[in-house]
Amino acid sequence: MGIFKAYDIRGLVPSELDADLARKIGYHFAKLLSAKRLVVGQDMRTHSPELADAVSAGMRDAGCNVVRLGLASTPMTYFAIGTIDCDGGLCVTASHNPGEYNGMKLCREGARPVSRDTGIAELDRRCADPYPGPDGARGTEETVDMLEAYAEHVAGFANLERDIVVAIDGANGMGGHTLPAILARMPRVKAHTLYMDPDGTFPNHEANPLKEENLRDVQELVRKVGADFGVGMDGDADRCCFVDETGRTVGADLMTALLAPRFLERFPGTGVIYDLRSSWVVKEEVARAGGKPVRERVGHSFMKATMREQGIMFGGELSGHFYFGENFVSDSGEIALVTALAYLASKDAEGRSLSDLVSGLRRYHSTGEINFHVADKDAVIAAVKQRYADGRSDELDGITVEFGDVGDPEWWWFNVRASNTEPLLRLNLEASNAELMERKQNELVSILGEPE
Repeated sequence: MGIFKAYDIRGLVPSELDADLARKIGYHFAKLLSAKRLVVGQDMRTHSPELADAVSAGMRDAGCNVVRLGLASTPMTYFAIGTIDCDGGLCVTASHNPGEYNGMKLCREGARPVSRDTGIAELDRRCADPYPGPDGARGTEETVDMLEAYAEHVAGFANLERDIVVAIDGANGMGGHTLPAILARMPRVKAHTLYMDPDGTFPNHEANPLKEENLRDVQELVRKVGADFGVGMDGDADRCCFVDETGRTVGADLMTALLAPRFLERFPGTGVIYDLRSSWVVKEEVARAGGKPVRERVGHSFMKATMREQGIMFGGELSGHFYFGENFVSDSGEIALVTALAYLASKDAEGRSLSDLVSGLRRYHSTGEINFHVADKDAVIAAVKQRYADGRSDELDGITVEFGDVGDPEWWWFNVRASNTEPLLRLNLEASNAELMERKQNELVSILGEPE
């Protein structure tokens, strides 16, 4: 697959992605969309300015006018694409990858994502050819500052009913650019922050809050300052992960289950989307609140497409992506943070702590995501399928197998899927009790190999 992946473009700079290739991508992206005007944002990586310049040059070579945002989180770029009169755009970013990586997240008009199936594979094919050069009259370039408009948009998701204290680890990513302007509009929030200076070398820790070790600093800060909760942002601020007031990590599936009823109060009977790795507690809580649980394969392009098709207003993935229908059907770590602030500071929360609010959601036992380096992923998945042929199975994404149902004395399920971004198989398993979970985990490890 190379750098042209399932949901985005991502690779090492300059060995896999350089300015020449970025110019090609910009040119062919403009041609692919028959675009007259495109938006380009960029993150804080050291090579992002050069790559964004090259992308813009390619777009203009194709006769397309370009709106440059300068520094922008991926959600801020989505917002700009949804707000500005344009045919789409992209953000130059490699999300949570280390500093030697860069890439692009691409959208059509209305912030509709471009995936491998809807354009990235075609870009891959076209970029293999020599660069065609300028095509007639070149497009123009202008710069637009969207930070204040985006901050106003995000802050509008919260109407705080009391003062609240939060700890935030910006991970030296784009949250450090957007969150100060957002929080300035929320005077009832007292924010204690770490690593808010955008720095593409990531001097403090990897900008991936899904890894527990990258949450240690914000967990310590929460306890130190007595915060109501804490948040770790990822590199481009489209994801975040939560910790409660004791410093304990709260899985994104539990946060989806906790926040879903607030959206269902406003949009009764609608769907709430979640990825197939999420705890069964999500579908239970959504159904209990009168909503429709909608299970989907992993990946933002799939989640967003289903949201648009079914009119879904909220959802979440285990990876820390939270999706908002009122945000151009896009994900935003910044809006997820603000939504959590609004809930914890509301009368609905009744002054309860986050740990108390989620305690009733921790009723099942999950392994979390376990990764395995596997040479022949298809063969291993086939072996898993054969071994558990007596369960209820589907292949929506990898293979999911279920044994029993909630309410049975014992039940369990698992999903094994190939990563779309790394050479890994990923296992998620949940069971009705800890002993069953551990026993079934050991069974699957014996097939999948040594965990990473």
